[in-house]
Amino acid sequence: MAERKKRGMGNGLISLGIEEPLIMTSENNDSVLLIDINKITPNKEQPRKNFDEESLEELAESIKNIGVIQPITVKRSGDFYTIIAGERRWRAARKAGVNEIPVMIRDDISDLEALEIALIENIQREDLKPLEEALTYKKFADEFDLNQEEIAQKVGKSRAAVANSIRLLNLDKRVQTFLEEGRLSSGHCRTLLGIADGNKQFETAEIVIEEGLSVRQTEELVKNINENSVEEIPKKNNSNREVSREVLSIQDDLRTLLGTKVKILKNKISIDFHNNEELDRIVGLLKKIQ
Repeated sequence: MAERKKRGMGNGLISLGIEEPLIMTSENNDSVLLIDINKITPNKEQPRKNFDEESLEELAESIKNIGVIQPITVKRSGDFYTIIAGERRWRAARKAGVNEIPVMIRDDISDLEALEIALIENIQREDLKPLEEALTYKKFADEFDLNQEEIAQKVGKSRAAVANSIRLLNLDKRVQTFLEEGRLSSGHCRTLLGIADGNKQFETAEIVIEEGLSVRQTEELVKNINENSVEEIPKKNNSNREVSREVLSIQDDLRTLLGTKVKILKNKISIDFHNNEELDRIVGLLKKIQ
């Protein structure tokens, strides 16, 4: 089938009644073809799983007016093409009702390189969610046998940044949901990883959200919870007397709720605080219990 040259990109999307692909030239002299948009499929390994609908609508409106300015990058897959980079443009073009889209075909790219390109494209735009980024780093490690240093070099980040990202996958699933929803930051979540017990981690996360605690305040809260969790149960004949299992359970619940050291002695509850700010926080929580 003959191929036709096209001198300029124009909007790159107007149907000219020609069945065969049009060859154009990009700035770096790679061949750019107009391909039927229905013959292009997203990459199942794409790091980003969620696309902002409002942003897509805005891009779709732009495409209706001026077309797709930058070609997407694809790889042949039988009679179809798999997206390597540019899935957001492809989605927006479909919303705009476009029939053809300009593509650069890169059959020379390996699966590892395709994943690398997709990740870097999203990171550069800074719109990849923390867990999406973490899962991609884990895929680099598990499927391509790369260590954290090698991953860091590929994506242009420090090894510590990659390690901290992957650690987020160890969060309790409910806390991961808070992170996905934007109710907690990555900094908050890395701090919460200091609590090993999943239920306590989740309960603490709820306190952080309800109280609007900063990362620094969350660090103090986690520190207090960990210090209290290892405190020994008073022994029999101790001056404070032995505390029943039921009272110990209530004492533990109060520690989790208040995020500070709590002791229930005979006819008395002792609650620790270190400064006025922490006292105000505890009082606020106690008022909610009423």
